[in-house]
Amino acid sequence: MAEAAAKSVLGTISRGHLECPICCCRFTDPKILDCLHSFCLKCLDKLIRGQPPGTNEIICPVCRRGTAVPDTGLQGLPNCFFLSSLVDEFNKQERLLGDAPADTRTCEQCDDGLEAVSWCLDCDGNICQKCLDMHRKMKSTKKHRIVNLDQSRRHEPLMELRKKDYPQCNKHAHHELCFYCETCKTLACGKCAALDHRTAEHEYREVADAMRSYRQDVGEILQSFDKSREEFKVADNSLTHARNRLKIKVARACTDITTKEEEEIAKIRNKSRHLRDKVTQIGKERDDKFDEVQKSNRDKIERAEQIVATVNDLMQQADDFELLDLKPKVMHNLEFQDELEFEQAQHDLSFIGVKCQDVVADTDLGEVHQEENWQLKEEFGEKGDEDGQFQCAAGVACLSNGDIAVTDIIKHQLMMFTSTGEYKTIIGQERLKKPQGVAAASDDLLLVTDDEIHVKVFDSSLEFIRQFAPSQNEEDDDTDSWLTGIAGDQGNRIAVADSGRKVISLHNFNGSLITTMPYDVYDSFGVIALNERVIFANFFESKLICTTYTGDEVFNVNTLLDGEPVGPWGVCCDDAGDIYVSVGLQGGGGEVHHYSPAGVFIGRVVCGLHSPCGLTFTPSGDLVVADEVSVKILQRV
Repeated sequence: MAEAAAKSVLGTISRGHLECPICCCRFTDPKILDCLHSFCLKCLDKLIRGQPPGTNEIICPVCRRGTAVPDTGLQGLPNCFFLSSLVDEFNKQERLLGDAPADTRTCEQCDDGLEAVSWCLDCDGNICQKCLDMHRKMKSTKKHRIVNLDQSRRHEPLMELRKKDYPQCNKHAHHELCFYCETCKTLACGKCAALDHRTAEHEYREVADAMRSYRQDVGEILQSFDKSREEFKVADNSLTHARNRLKIKVARACTDITTKEEEEIAKIRNKSRHLRDKVTQIGKERDDKFDEVQKSNRDKIERAEQIVATVNDLMQQADDFELLDLKPKVMHNLEFQDELEFEQAQHDLSFIGVKCQDVVADTDLGEVHQEENWQLKEEFGEKGDEDGQFQCAAGVACLSNGDIAVTDIIKHQLMMFTSTGEYKTIIGQERLKKPQGVAAASDDLLLVTDDEIHVKVFDSSLEFIRQFAPSQNEEDDDTDSWLTGIAGDQGNRIAVADSGRKVISLHNFNGSLITTMPYDVYDSFGVIALNERVIFANFFESKLICTTYTGDEVFNVNTLLDGEPVGPWGVCCDDAGDIYVSVGLQGGGGEVHHYSPAGVFIGRVVCGLHSPCGLTFTPSGDLVVADEVSVKILQRV
């Protein structure tokens, strides 16, 4: 069974690494092309014979790169010695497994059938003790290289043992190759160095020094390639997100079109179909562009990975002389690193929307907007002490029917408005003492942080349901709590920002504690709990931070404007996962900024606000901003 298993392993390794891609047989006289792929000499000869007469280039069957045929013909291509050695070693091991018992080997030098004790590398065979003694006495064999049979049984690669000998110079007999000429890119013996490489323009060094420099150069290039891998990941992720966002926006645009179509279905069906196709076509064209860029990036990295893998194999398996002989080709292949660049996603192309209009006679149903812009759709409220007026609107949340809940941290109230800004009702100090943040949870329940220590739950009619105190879930913690931001995710979990204890606590919907993450969330009215991540802001440190539910940091970025730090207040996400942040400016006023899901700044959404704080999205995709003395509703145009 052991012998069968060994044969199976050898066969598997042979098929995976030692077979020519053309003939699918083990390599015979393997040659290396410029792209570092190897093929049998006879296979290359058959390949070039099939090309038009006069062709002086071999096209690699694997990667389709060309290699010039040397003036001396295919024999002039570099030999792949380490593959030849491996094939010889595998053939030898298979013969041994087939001709002798798994645990016994006989001498191959005599007919006495004695047990072999050693292996002669130069005779390439087993020898017994008697023949070993004769080897050491005879003048013709006493310099043969002998290894213990145990070493051979461990399948030590023959090429590793051959590294101990220096190759002989082809030009000067009995002279070892001991120098490498950097100018000529070739190995040389002492006589070559004295005769052919003696002038000043020839820079040559000993083989060991040349290999150290060679390995260092290759190592630096491969290390630089690791950075390219990271750049590729960033570019690939940005393209994937842009494509997903584009799909979501295309779907939303088509939904808006369909809604308008249903309003005037009798007269606009044909025009609706035309406009929807136009949106879809634009989306497809842009997606094709993203796909082309993404495929190009992946092709680049795949080709680069192939080169790196091949070079790594060579660096690990070939001996120094073979590597130096192949140095021009290896370094030429590694030149890809200098030009390896990955194209990032053009974020502007990931947006598509539609502005619908009333249709009359021969006008279109609407127009396609291929760039993302925002405009004020609605504004309600004013400064004052009356119902429906604000002293400091801070937190904001939106229910599924479009109703908007707003907390006023000076008047200590939570007010409810319709989607068009009409005042509906209020929760005063009889049920809320000091409301701060507000969020909408599942089933249109409202979560409110109140009196600095409680989270209170109300239904859509503002009827009180229950409350819990996150600080009471922490033992041996006498720090005063100050609950500000709050959010609920799709799994009915609640994230609460405690600026007093500088933590974010994650709870089940009944208030029981899941975990606590230590983070400074001072004055953070913006907290998002989405897809197992929590995103929040720190105003005084000008930070936008994202962590997983287990506390692992995803990103931690500075919020800047023209290179200067700006303090973030509110945070929310759209249906594609993009992040929107309200910021306060040092000279007064505020803006809303747009970030990617990876925390990369994209651009400004709106400028010239009074003092924006809480943010949320309506079911139709409009952005609602609590702007201290009013609430503004922004729509994409």
